[in-house]
Amino acid sequence: MTSTDAPKPGKNKTQARSAARLYAVQALFQMEHSDQSFDKVIAEFENHRFGAIYEEGELAEGDSKLFRKLLKDAVNHQAKIDQMTDRALVAKWPIARIDPTLRALFRAAGAEFVESDTPVKVVINEYVDIARAFFPEGKEPSFVNAVLDHMAREAKPEAF
Repeated sequence: MTSTDAPKPGKNKTQARSAARLYAVQALFQMEHSDQSFDKVIAEFENHRFGAIYEEGELAEGDSKLFRKLLKDAVNHQAKIDQMTDRALVAKWPIARIDPTLRALFRAAGAEFVESDTPVKVVINEYVDIARAFFPEGKEPSFVNAVLDHMAREAKPEAF
C-alpha cells in the first residue's frame, strides 16, 4: 500500500460513529416494536450486527460506546425528546402519529442534542443521511432536516 492508498486519519472513526447512529435508530425502532429490553437489544447489535457481512456488503464496525450512549440517553430522556419533537411538528401530527422509523430517528438525534457536545450541524447532517438511507425516494429527508433544525434550536440555542 502506498501513502496515497492509506486511509485518511479519522475516516474510520467517522464511519464508525455514523454506523453507531444508524444502529441506534434501528435499535430504538426494534425496542419499540418488539418490547425487547435495552440490554438485550444492545447485546444483539454488538454481537450480530457490528461488522457483519450481508449480501449488500459489509456493514461498518460501529462505535460501541456511542451506540450504547445514544440508546441510554434516548431511553432516559425520551419524554423530553418527544416533547421537543412534538413542538417541532405541526399540531395535528404529534410524535405518536409519525412513521416509527422517523420516531426512532428523532429520539436518537434528540439524545445527541440533549446529552452530547457534538456540533449541531454534524448531528443534523448525520441523521438526514440516515433518513435518506431509509427513504431514498421520499420527502422525509427534508422533513427530518426541518424538524431537527427546530429541535436543535430548542436544545442548543447557543449554537445559533
